[in-house]
Amino acid sequence: MPRVGHRAGHRVGVTRTVSYRLVTDKSPERKRGVSVTHGSTASPERRFPDIDFTKAHTARVWNYWLGGKDNYPVDREVGEQVRAVLPEIVDAARAQRGFLIRVVRHLVADAGIRQFLDIGTGLPTANNTHEVAQANAPECRIVYVDNDPLIMAHARALLTSTADGATDYVYADLHDSDTVLREAARTLDFTQPIALMLLGVMEHILDTEEAYAIVTHLLEALPSGSYLALCDPTTEIRPETMLEAVHRWNESATPMIKARSRQELVRFFAGLELLEPGVVSSSLWRPDPQDLGTPVEVFNFGGVGRKP
Repeated sequence: MPRVGHRAGHRVGVTRTVSYRLVTDKSPERKRGVSVTHGSTASPERRFPDIDFTKAHTARVWNYWLGGKDNYPVDREVGEQVRAVLPEIVDAARAQRGFLIRVVRHLVADAGIRQFLDIGTGLPTANNTHEVAQANAPECRIVYVDNDPLIMAHARALLTSTADGATDYVYADLHDSDTVLREAARTLDFTQPIALMLLGVMEHILDTEEAYAIVTHLLEALPSGSYLALCDPTTEIRPETMLEAVHRWNESATPMIKARSRQELVRFFAGLELLEPGVVSSSLWRPDPQDLGTPVEVFNFGGVGRKP
């Protein structure tokens, strides 16, 4: 991804960036009369890189922590190693999913957002972005972006949409954010507000200045009234334990991660109108009043900002 002085759309140290779209019945190609089969690929000649089952991968380990079945022994082994050091990791994973649900509901119901660009999608579980958004407004359009071939293999589970909306998938690397934006524009209208969802993805950009440059470049492409929702692990709670868990992860799993301070996360929202309550533990961001008891604070912090 771009280092300081590089545009976010230029590849820096990228070994592979492939744009691989799946097109739903409501995609622009369909509307223009182009013959496209639901769930088919726009570039059938392209092949995904082989899936490495010998090393744990963040999407599969996260799936394991959330109680999913799309994971392998190596993922479960590393997941348990991290949980041994950081027992609250499962609570954090679930809190981040709850954060996604509350953010999407707010953006659709209260902010009038009807378009979402969800980067770093992960494996499909319950209450994916399109399901939450379209349950509140069936006309919502969602583009998912990820660069994990296993996730792509499960894309059909994501590519279900209401008749009035659209759900699309771009197989691409955030290192090449220009490709992400170009492919997303096939489904999303970049003259209308878009919610940029970056949940558990910027932690994989180890160079903090590089991470800021990427987010800035993505936001520059969005119109006024768009939103950024971001959530990542921090060192705000039990920092020494968190850093030990990060060290163990980076020794045995991929991609590597970096936990940042709350203030470093706040800087991602520079130039945006940060919604209350600001950047806080994901479990404490506008908790559902119907939930019983006080939410447990977790180390994943998140926030939502509006582009003026």
